[in-house]
Amino acid sequence: MVAPWILAACGSSSSSTSGTSSAAVGGATTSAAGSAAVTSGATGTAKSGGTLRIARPPASTVETLDPASSLSAYEYLGALYNRLVKQDASGAVAPDLAASWSVSADQMTWTFVLREGVTFHNGKAFTSADAVYTLQHILDPKTKSPQAGVLSPFLDSSGVSAKDAKTLVVKLKSPNAEFVSLLMNYNCYVIPAGSAGTIGSTGIGTGPFSLVSFKAAGKGTVKANPNYFGGAPKVDSIEFTAIADVQARVNALLAQQVDLVAQTNLDYATSKTVTASGTATTATVKNAAWYVMPMLYTAKPFTDVKVRQAFKLAYDPKEVIDLSIHGLGTVANNNPVPPTDPNYLDYSVPHDPDKAKSLLASAGFSGSQQLYTSSYEPVMSILAQAYQSSVKGAGLDISIQTASADSYYTDVWIKKPFCVSYWYTGRPIDQLLNQIFRTGSSYNESLWSDSSFDKILDSARKEADTAKRKQYYQDAQKILVDSSASIVPFFADRIIGLSKKVVNYKEFGFEFDYVNIGFGA
Repeated sequence: MVAPWILAACGSSSSSTSGTSSAAVGGATTSAAGSAAVTSGATGTAKSGGTLRIARPPASTVETLDPASSLSAYEYLGALYNRLVKQDASGAVAPDLAASWSVSADQMTWTFVLREGVTFHNGKAFTSADAVYTLQHILDPKTKSPQAGVLSPFLDSSGVSAKDAKTLVVKLKSPNAEFVSLLMNYNCYVIPAGSAGTIGSTGIGTGPFSLVSFKAAGKGTVKANPNYFGGAPKVDSIEFTAIADVQARVNALLAQQVDLVAQTNLDYATSKTVTASGTATTATVKNAAWYVMPMLYTAKPFTDVKVRQAFKLAYDPKEVIDLSIHGLGTVANNNPVPPTDPNYLDYSVPHDPDKAKSLLASAGFSGSQQLYTSSYEPVMSILAQAYQSSVKGAGLDISIQTASADSYYTDVWIKKPFCVSYWYTGRPIDQLLNQIFRTGSSYNESLWSDSSFDKILDSARKEADTAKRKQYYQDAQKILVDSSASIVPFFADRIIGLSKKVVNYKEFGFEFDYVNIGFGA
C-alpha cells in the first residue's frame, strides 16, 4: 500500500514573513495548526524493560524500510530514524536533527545548523553529508518518492549542499515560505550517505531503536538504542506484526497477543467490544483522519465534471457521518482542510438530490456505478454502505465491491474508477494540496488535473505575506469543493485499541512517541 493514511494531511503552516526567521531548540517558525492530538489514553510512570507488541497493517507485500519510498513500512520509521525537523504537540515545526534554521529575506536560501554528537546505529557520526544525501535521494527520479513531487518544483539536487560538517544549505529555485514545514513529512527521515541500495533492509538510522529483523508484510523486531540523543526508550524492544485484516488485528489484541493496534481506526461497535474486554482499552485522537471517495478523473464517467458534481450533491453529509462513525467526527463538505486550520475556507455546496439528478441526466449517465472498498480499515466499508444508501434519492445505484485487504492499495487504489480511501491529518496545507491534488503527483489518487488550481498553489508558495498566502489557499479549496474528483464526507476521530498495561501512548500528525511509551509500573 502506498499508505495514504500515513500521508494524512490537513495541517496548516504559518511562516514568519520577516527577512530572516530562525528556530532554536524548542522553537519554531511554522506550524501545522490543524494537526490532531491524543485526547484520551492512560498516562503514568512506565517501568523500564519489556517488549511492546504492535499489530500493524502492512504497507504492501513488497514494503521497505526506505523512508523515501511510497511503500515504506511506516510504523518502523519513527522508531529507526529522525528527520531534520518534526512536529510538536501544538502543531509547530520543532528541531530534530537540525538544532536551528534560518531563511534569507527572499525566501530562497535555507540554512540548517545540525545537532552535535549524533551517531547512526552502525556507529557512524551524523553529518551534513547525510542530510544532503537524504534530500538528493528523495529528489532522485529513480527513488520514485512521493515527496519528490512536493519538493522538485522548487528544489533540485544541485541546490542542496554542505557548508561544513554541521551546516546544511538548501538553495531553492523559487521562493517558498513553507519549505521547512515540508521536511516534517515521513518521507524525509534521514538515512546515511551512500545507503540507498541497502537502506530498505538494513534500516540504519539515528532513532531510538535499531533494527533486529524485518520481513515485508510479516514480523519484525527493533531493540532500544541506549545511545539515543533523545534519551533511552522505556521498553527494551518492539515486535511488529503485519496483519492485513482489521478484525484479525483486534482479535489479536483481545487475545492479549499484541499490546497495541497501530494505524487502525476502530469502528463504534468494535471499540465498545474492546473496552468491555477487561484487558484492553481505547485512546482517541480527535479529527485524526479524513475519508474520501476518489473518482478517477481519467476514467468514464468521471471525466465529466457534471457527473463529479452530481456525486457530491447526491449524498447527505449529516446522514453519512452518522451512519459511518456515529457522528464521532466533523462534516468535511468535500474539503480536506479541517476547520481548525487557520487557512480553512468555510464554503460548501448543500446536499441537493434533485440537482444531482438533473446533472446526471444532462451528462447522459445511466445511474449505476461500482464502488470499491476493503476490510483493510473498518470505516471504509461502512462509509461505502452509508454513501450507497444516501444517494438513492438522487437516482444513483451504487454497487459495492469488496476487494482483498492485502492488495487493495496496489490493485484498486488509483486503478479502479471509484473507491474508498482515507488519510491522516497533520500535514502542512502546502503539502496536503500539492501532494494529493496537484497535477502529476504520485499521490494524486483521483488523477485530477486543473491548471488554475496548480497555478494558485505556485503563487501561494512564493508569497511571504501570511494573509495573502491564506487567500491563495482558500481559493484553492473552493476549486476542490466545486470541481475536483474527490468526495470528502467527513473527518473522523481515530479510536485505537491498546492493552490496559500500556501507558504514555501519544500520537499526533506523523509523530509517535516511541521513547516514553511503556508498561505501567
